[in-house]
Amino acid sequence: MSTNPEITKRLDFAVAMSQKAGENTLKYFQKKNFEIELKGDETPVTVADKETERLMRALITAEFPDDEIIGEEMPSRPGTSGFGWILDPIDGTKSFIHGVPLYGTLVGITLNGEAVTGVIRIPAQDECVYAALGSGAWYTKNGSEPVPARVSQVRTLSESLVLTTEEKTFYQHGRYENWKNLMLSARLARNWGDCYGYLLVATGRAEVMVDPEMSLWDTAALMPIILEAGGTFTDWQDVPTYKSADSIATNGHVHDEVMKVLKMNE
Repeated sequence: MSTNPEITKRLDFAVAMSQKAGENTLKYFQKKNFEIELKGDETPVTVADKETERLMRALITAEFPDDEIIGEEMPSRPGTSGFGWILDPIDGTKSFIHGVPLYGTLVGITLNGEAVTGVIRIPAQDECVYAALGSGAWYTKNGSEPVPARVSQVRTLSESLVLTTEEKTFYQHGRYENWKNLMLSARLARNWGDCYGYLLVATGRAEVMVDPEMSLWDTAALMPIILEAGGTFTDWQDVPTYKSADSIATNGHVHDEVMKVLKMNE
């Protein structure tokens, strides 16, 4: 595990907390016991999102009262420890609303502004992948013992499975030709999106996941996992960062080819 005991302690806590959070979402999943609201940016939110984030915040506050907390649904809480928690209680609310089991719970942890720990939990599938920088990435399903999570060894884009969340966002950001070029260069392209797509890259089941629109509460958890699984995580400018509004995750072997294809129309 990480050589920093404070990071290790928070990673263990984050994994356990993500399970409790995920179980909370399942109280509403594929049921008719919630209403759908639209936020100011026209994205949907439900009581499951809000209630789960409140649960996560309460658990963190009780254990790490001096840590910063940033979440998708509620105002940020400043901290003094240098550690920060970046939360997305339901990443993939559209999937959740429609009863599709590919939504996830994301927990990112930063230390002095660097993303050091990430957890992706897919509650309805009972899958989880997590990592801390320097400690490798780990995968578990149905409560099994964790095994190392590693990216695939596919070497060319023409052999790759390429994923995204929603094609509509490429139109909205003037990047549809970029996506079309990437899609046509790949062996297979699918919309198995949101954090589930990044889990698939981290566990070697897909080679590329690309999104033209991202938020901090998405990327902070994803970056440590992809890197520790042996892949690359950058923005569309090929900068390795979680602080941009877009993202590209690859198995590393096809990264340069992906970047070249995405730049063909720019």
